[in-house]
Amino acid sequence: MKSIIFLGNALDNLRTFPQAARRAVGHQLDRIQRELEPDDWKPMKIVGPGVKEVRVHDDAGAFRAVYVAKFGDTVHVLHCFQKKTRKTAQSDLSLAKARYRELMSRRLK
Repeated sequence: MKSIIFLGNALDNLRTFPQAARRAVGHQLDRIQRELEPDDWKPMKIVGPGVKEVRVHDDAGAFRAVYVAKFGDTVHVLHCFQKKTRKTAQSDLSLAKARYRELMSRRLK
């Protein structure tokens, strides 16, 4: 089973989700740790190569966890957020991109 690392405040953001959404995202992250595909995901090539987004919907709205799991035995969660519109907010994309760049620079050292 892969370990999981939350970058920045991703874990704190996940903890603010309503309980049902938090449990659903947690279940999907557990699947990823076990090297299984999440039930609903899409690639986030705009953030970086190998980056994916878990998509969870419930009565409170749409929730996302952006992660990369291609580096060895670790799942890196870059960002967790609630989606307010059909299009992902630029601020959420920018934050995920910045954390991906930070992760890549640490890996190259």
